[in-house]
Amino acid sequence: MAGKFEVYEDKAGKFRFRLKAGNGEVVAQGQDYQTRAAATKGCEAVQRAAAGAKIVHAD
Repeated sequence: MAGKFEVYEDKAGKFRFRLKAGNGEVVAQGQDYQTRAAATKGCEAVQRAAAGAKIVHAD
């Protein structure tokens, strides 16, 4: 099963997203956004950035 982004409203009334792996485990989460649409755009930005992202070690 593929992973998915979930957009949700937190207890403070802000919108956030979390990326869940196929097994349901949360593997990343985003900052707070004022609107659901802005949180959705945040998901899309992560999708674009991750497509060709390299793994680097900050030693």
